[in-house]
Amino acid sequence: MGEESHNKMAPSIRIGELSRIKNERKTAKKAGVMALFYPTEQNNTNLLLMLRKTYKGVHSNQIGFPGGKVEKEDKNLLDTALRETFEEVGVPQNRVEVMGKLSSIYIPPSNFEVQPYVGLYPNPAPFVIQESEVEHLVEVSLLDFMDDSKISTQKLSTSYADNIDVPAFKLNGYVVWGATAMIMSELKELLKQLL
Repeated sequence: MGEESHNKMAPSIRIGELSRIKNERKTAKKAGVMALFYPTEQNNTNLLLMLRKTYKGVHSNQIGFPGGKVEKEDKNLLDTALRETFEEVGVPQNRVEVMGKLSSIYIPPSNFEVQPYVGLYPNPAPFVIQESEVEHLVEVSLLDFMDDSKISTQKLSTSYADNIDVPAFKLNGYVVWGATAMIMSELKELLKQLL
């Protein structure tokens, strides 16, 4: 299910690229991210995304999940995702109920293999963003996330191509595309089976 869901939100140029570079994937750097759901004061459910700061790198100024690369002290990729979620948005590791993991995804432009996890933050405290990495939070309602009308095709210039058609989510005024959208596609398919 994972790869099929990912491909729904992948530009056609990327699908061809992924099959071509299977060998490069074997040497990829590892990262863990957290798809974090939490209740609002109005008893709705939100999914936490964030806008990354502008910097010299392929993921500059993009929407993503809290998370990042493996550090030496991490025991495993879940530990990475939880540590990074704490560092970037201030959610204590012991307050996240980890529900499971999604399919890993390879990101060719940065040569990262990303392992996404799904977590619940049932008693949220105010988020505390890491100013050096996070521009601001993008708190998406579950209703908007599950709304198929929020998916469209956008013309974008990426790190690997100019002016291409890219499947994307339009959420809270942002275009969410690439690996984040691909992970969200799998997550959405799983939630449809549960709801």
